[in-house]
Amino acid sequence: MPFTDFFSGLIAMGYVVCTAFFLRFWQRTKDSLFFVFAIAFFLLALNSALSTLLGGVLEERSWLYLLRLAAFSILIIAIIRKNIAKR
Repeated sequence: MPFTDFFSGLIAMGYVVCTAFFLRFWQRTKDSLFFVFAIAFFLLALNSALSTLLGGVLEERSWLYLLRLAAFSILIIAIIRKNIAKR
């Protein structure tokens, strides 16, 4: 499964690049939504990297999905909060 590991690494690297971009935008604008997006993408990168380094997702490693749940929950809450704040 070397191709699977390679593509998982590419996906993790893409998430890290997104994290860096959102951190840069946050530094420029100080908008908390960019910071939350950076945190979420970092959690997704961590999830992808850990699932590859630990040898794939097995039944015993289902706790890794909690990282995804946290990332998407953070995004949803931040977007809702940003939309409510505009009103």
